[in-house]
Amino acid sequence: MTDLISTHTHGALGIIRMTRGPVNALGHALRVAISQAHRTFESDPAIAAIVLTGQGRFFSAGADITEFDSGRRAPFLTDLIAQLEASTKPVIALVNGIAYGGGFELALGCHGLAALSDAKVAFPEITLGNIPGAGGTQKLPRLIGGPAALDIILSGKPISAKRAHDLGIVQSIDGTEAEALTRIEADLADGPPVRLPRDLTVEGSPEELAEVAAPYLRRARGAPAPAKAVEGVQMAYDTPLDAGLAWERETFTALNTSPEAKALRHVFFAEREARKIEDVPPQTPKRALASAGVIGAGTMGAGIAKCLADAGLSVTVIEQEQDRLDQGLARIRAIYDEAQSKGRLSKADAEARLARISGSTSMDALCEADIVVEAVFEAMDIKRSVFAALDKICKPGAILATNTSTLDVNEIAAATSRPEDVIGLHFFSPAHIMKLLEVVRADKTAPDVIATAMALGPRLGKVPVLVGVCDGFAGNRMFINFNREAQILIEEGALPWQIDAVLSDWGLAMGPLAVMDLAGLDVGYRIRQARGPQSPYPFTTADRLAEAGHLGQKTGRGWYLYPDGARRGQPDPEVETLIKAVSQEKGITRREISDEEILHRCLWQLVNTGYQIIEEGIAQRPSDLDVIFVNGYGFPKTRGGPMFFAEQAGLARVAADVRRFHAEIGAHWTPSALLLEQAETADA
Repeated sequence: MTDLISTHTHGALGIIRMTRGPVNALGHALRVAISQAHRTFESDPAIAAIVLTGQGRFFSAGADITEFDSGRRAPFLTDLIAQLEASTKPVIALVNGIAYGGGFELALGCHGLAALSDAKVAFPEITLGNIPGAGGTQKLPRLIGGPAALDIILSGKPISAKRAHDLGIVQSIDGTEAEALTRIEADLADGPPVRLPRDLTVEGSPEELAEVAAPYLRRARGAPAPAKAVEGVQMAYDTPLDAGLAWERETFTALNTSPEAKALRHVFFAEREARKIEDVPPQTPKRALASAGVIGAGTMGAGIAKCLADAGLSVTVIEQEQDRLDQGLARIRAIYDEAQSKGRLSKADAEARLARISGSTSMDALCEADIVVEAVFEAMDIKRSVFAALDKICKPGAILATNTSTLDVNEIAAATSRPEDVIGLHFFSPAHIMKLLEVVRADKTAPDVIATAMALGPRLGKVPVLVGVCDGFAGNRMFINFNREAQILIEEGALPWQIDAVLSDWGLAMGPLAVMDLAGLDVGYRIRQARGPQSPYPFTTADRLAEAGHLGQKTGRGWYLYPDGARRGQPDPEVETLIKAVSQEKGITRREISDEEILHRCLWQLVNTGYQIIEEGIAQRPSDLDVIFVNGYGFPKTRGGPMFFAEQAGLARVAADVRRFHAEIGAHWTPSALLLEQAETADA
């Protein structure tokens, strides 16, 4: 017995159980332990077959990712798999839980593959900018055919034991380990398994992969791993296995050092790091959350209610008037209906979750709620009145959360007699889809409220990031400055379609002007009007479009034209005329602006603002800002987030550009002292 494996016998079966917590990552020490245990059982004449399994929820979550950068040592996973395949005694993988990546490949290297009913298998390497590197692209197609294998590899998503059985990956499913071992013994009595995936061939033609590959390659936007995954599966049709495995190992190693893979690994670790809070240690008690209230049944409130119900909470939705409440509940049902129509949710599951949601026109119905999320109109007076009412209605210890995207949470909390219970939970629209959850700590928010909110994030299927109170918090403060720079560029000489093309070609899901059209130009217009004439943002053209009723996609024209309800906009000559007129009014001599200048001014504005946010203590670390932009603003994961991208580009270069922009453009480019400090350190 070690902290890596345990071994015992079950009749004539030798059991090797991986016990390396928390997820049985296949690091060097575990690979050595499995190899040695296998050799011991193989040399024991009393053992007829060997069973490899895991402990708890994990068979193995795959490779130890920390070895990707620190280096790996023999025996490599491919060596261990080759050893098992060459075993003189049958080796049966009993997948007891999660078998991802290298864990799945380890199972595919066994002579038989059984599973318990809650097992799951997946190849998530594509989400880290890579492909399976220990046989996945070559053996899975041999086992279940090219199209099905390619879909599993390119999606990166887990499949259930039942689905794996239906596809032919696992040979049997049992509810308990004891049942599985009994079945394995019975099967061995009928003859040893002879179904090593490496010995099979792929039926059909590589041409049949095109339909599966097309949507994934389109979404990849040029990232190399998906194309290499397709190439690998194509090879499995007509390439000898050993040659295919050699290609796979070389490709895995090359992709592992690619900028995309480094960026994706950065995001992977950054999301986990974001959960750590220096003054709120992991052992901080958390408040129990079983029931919730949502105030407001509009688009945002409906999405939040769905998230809470999906997480198992009973939810009461509040609206002032019955007809608006009915519309809101219908909106929630429509979200579930859409999930069913797309095969994401069964009818039974949808109905069970809907049954957790009820509605009321009285806030008194929230008197026993453990947490209440306010999602009303973005106006301070309205929000303060809501929280003053909640203060009188909600039970002691209830968490009072605001979904505000920009307003001062301290001022909202001051409307109550219990500011320690108040926190911001900034969901991003659409709330039931977007992964980011900004958790906004106010000055008096209690540590256990922060800990509870951060733990609620993953339960809701969200990636939580803690931020402090300032105008726009972290994400919107940075994004407003990003958009402001785009507006300045428009007045100086660029056109909307040039800016959007530069940024979308670089990797953003949408350019900033197209985003404004999608959200509606009236949204930003209302915010700017509320700020008053002191607002420093040069959104003159945007304001005039909004005042003319040109609000974007919903009106058929905004920055772009959307004829006949088109989703993709076309350049509008009238907008170009308006832009030039605004420049003339302001005495700006328009000039030709290069794509490179557009890219760097927009991105470095994000980075400079980000470092200012860190300086002020609004966010804990630069990587938290990367998590925010990847999960909330369409920033490409393959770039790692704006702060990571700046580090890779060289902070000395970024700082030099920021200094130059400050001198040439104006005060809003005042360099962050922390950026300059980090640049000097990096340069040294």
